[in-house]
Amino acid sequence: MRRCKPGLMALLLVLAGPAADAFADGRKHDQDAARQAVEHGEIKPLADILAAIRGKLPGDVVGVEIERKRDRWYYEFRVADPKGRLFDVYVNAQNGAIDRIKEK
Repeated sequence: MRRCKPGLMALLLVLAGPAADAFADGRKHDQDAARQAVEHGEIKPLADILAAIRGKLPGDVVGVEIERKRDRWYYEFRVADPKGRLFDVYVNAQNGAIDRIKEK
């Protein structure tokens, strides 16, 4: 995985601070459910997914979330390209297939 620029990471952390506090309880529940899904073999661990999609992303990973939509787990990667454009990349957590890439 490539590293993001320190200034960009600092900005993301500052912007995420208030939102992280507001959603802490829901996020904790999602993390617990995701951990159980990995332990039961329902989804692949993040490290395995990153290894599988390395080179297929339009830039550097600067953020990751996991969420369940319509009974499927997805890793959502926030990716910044060299020109500073941001993308959301949705990856099926069960098989590692990139579902879609959306420019922000």
